[in-house]
Amino acid sequence: MPPIGHEGNDPESCEEYGYGLGAPDGILVLKYRSAGGLTMGEGRQDFLHQLYWSPDGVLALLHGSSTLFAGPGEAFWVKRAVSHDVHAGDRQTLYRICLRETPPALKGLRAGPATIDVEAGRLIEAISRRGCDEQTALAARPRILTGLRAVPAPPSARSASAGPASPDVRGTGFALTVARALSHDPADPTRLDEWAERLRVSVKTLQRDFLREFGMPYTQWRTRLRLQAARVLLDSHPVTKVAHQVGYASPSAFITAFAKEYGQTPGDYVSRPAPARTPPTTVRR
Repeated sequence: MPPIGHEGNDPESCEEYGYGLGAPDGILVLKYRSAGGLTMGEGRQDFLHQLYWSPDGVLALLHGSSTLFAGPGEAFWVKRAVSHDVHAGDRQTLYRICLRETPPALKGLRAGPATIDVEAGRLIEAISRRGCDEQTALAARPRILTGLRAVPAPPSARSASAGPASPDVRGTGFALTVARALSHDPADPTRLDEWAERLRVSVKTLQRDFLREFGMPYTQWRTRLRLQAARVLLDSHPVTKVAHQVGYASPSAFITAFAKEYGQTPGDYVSRPAPARTPPTTVRR
């Protein structure tokens, strides 16, 4: 597996861990950390598939004319030769995993969100530390790949006659199923009682699930998701457009919510020092 150039990055913001490079079953992990936002830069990778995962925030994938989001328990998968641009918010850790092999469950996915289970995430973090030996990392690689799945259909797509819905098999409850659906579309206005009806559970059960999974009620979690998604987009989109994309009826309502959560307006947030930015991916063969 050839190395990936990431010239221009502050070396403290990117750590590179390569195992079995040059072999089809090798794996390369780039670990980015930034005090500001992080933009991968629009480009394409002609020789390697890429997986983007952040354990502590929302990611946005700009692909063609679409903006997609990945939320709790999800990553972005991008096949080689597909142009894309990935954005993360400030104070996030972003892992970029480069592979020659496509995970079996993602063979039909060109670019978009995929679920990642807890063990796969743990192993990515483990092999992205100094001192991890190559044998351990290569043994972890197959388990990381099997921990990836195509995103299941959202609850709204289920037939009303299908019977009670089950919690997502990769998650731990109904709240996570709703959270993943909302992460793909933060502007979704669906109320808690409407989600409960779609999932065929009681409102009390779903609210209890949100408190157990996320430590807060549904409305508070949705507000935080919307504002996290906004932080990812503000460096590349105007405030008015961001407000609409994340579900606010007016820019003024968005600005008020943003300032209440982060102690600064979106304009002040955008005016901070420029975010870390990586150049388009280059490969040396």
